[in-house]
Amino acid sequence: MLDNQIIDLYFARDERAIAETDKKHGAVCMSLSLNILNSRPDAEECLNDTYLTAWNRIPPERPAYFRAFLCRIIRNLSLERFRFLHRQKRNRDLEVSFSELENCVSAPEDRAGELAKYISDFLDTQEKTDRLLFMGRYFHACSVKVLAQKSGLKENSVSVRLHRTRERLRAYLEERGYSV
Repeated sequence: MLDNQIIDLYFARDERAIAETDKKHGAVCMSLSLNILNSRPDAEECLNDTYLTAWNRIPPERPAYFRAFLCRIIRNLSLERFRFLHRQKRNRDLEVSFSELENCVSAPEDRAGELAKYISDFLDTQEKTDRLLFMGRYFHACSVKVLAQKSGLKENSVSVRLHRTRERLRAYLEERGYSV
């Protein structure tokens, strides 16, 4: 398929535009991102973000050189990711805690307030220890080791309790119309 035909699919808001873009330009974009990041998972994330950015910018934009348009997007995203990954002061525990929580909590921005209320209501129903561990991990970004020291529990016990609390939260939210 020609680039103009792919761009026409974007203008028609046809989802095949993404598949055709990937088929024709995905390898070049992935190669560019891999050269910058040297990490396949990070490069794949940048590639997906490139497709989303293209989807959001076409229309109204109609790039004259589609491959260059895509390469500029993925290059910028990859460089941003590279800078993020190589910052001196990164809180690895914070990243891990958010990745744990994102498997059971997500909401569109327009429902974020409602979601916060549901989480607060859910925590009110939990045992004090579970509530404190949850808040320590996901609000205060404490490591499991620190939580174990503070609570007098073993690290494994803290991890298991957090996992079970997340599972109960997921079920609670699904009952209220949130799905992950």
